[in-house]
Amino acid sequence: MKILQDIISTIKKDAPVREVRVGPFWTAVRSRYCGLSSTFFDHNHEAGPPVKEAGSLTEKSALELCQYAFSDSLLERSIGLAAINSILEVDIENNCLQRVNASELLLNYGKDKRVSIVGHFPFIPRLKEKAAKLWVLEKHPRSGDLPSIEAENVIPQSDLVAITGTALLNGTMESLLALCRKDALVMVLGPTTPKSPVWYRYGVKLISGTIVTEPDTVLKYVSQGIIFSQFKGRGVKLVTMADSAVRNLTAELIKQKVSLSKGQVKCFSLLKKAKSSI
Repeated sequence: MKILQDIISTIKKDAPVREVRVGPFWTAVRSRYCGLSSTFFDHNHEAGPPVKEAGSLTEKSALELCQYAFSDSLLERSIGLAAINSILEVDIENNCLQRVNASELLLNYGKDKRVSIVGHFPFIPRLKEKAAKLWVLEKHPRSGDLPSIEAENVIPQSDLVAITGTALLNGTMESLLALCRKDALVMVLGPTTPKSPVWYRYGVKLISGTIVTEPDTVLKYVSQGIIFSQFKGRGVKLVTMADSAVRNLTAELIKQKVSLSKGQVKCFSLLKKAKSSI
């Protein structure tokens, strides 16, 4: 997947892998920072072990582990995405991280708009009340969802498109982005999402993800089978990067009463806390 190749190519400094945790719902890798990914697993016994080098992953560097993102094994891809998120440096000067949840942005930007959401999120019922039309696309549809094969029919109609970062794991991200109109507001969201400005080259304007601020806490929870709603802010912070075209609107939307430069100070403090915890 080219977008992952492009993101990895921006990583200039490698780091040792200190820890890898694979839980039933989340995978965590600790290198320079601590990164998360959803755990995807669909094992065929005839294909051999789902993680071929299990037991020796901490002998690799973070960049070596990033290559797992291109594996045929979904579980290895999960480890690879977590590795990418563990080593990415964020360019704060040009891509300020705002302390805002993706749901807040979608509820505002989606008002009276035609909206497509790839992935079923807890905020769906509230967004349905505000959007002029809401389509929810899922590989395993719930009541009211559309099967993912309907993406080619509804995404081109949408003014706002939000795509789960797990589309990087199942290999559908680039085909989904190609369906988005040029004038659509496109967001990628979820803890699996790498916080990288490379997304802007692919038409994405909003990147909502997670910073791990307390690695020890998060590693423990991941090992014990936590689902994301159980974090309740413990050890993680929800953040959003915005392209320059929408950054000012985003700042107004979350009612920040500080200048962009002060917002950057807040961003620095977030990353400083994350780095000091490693």
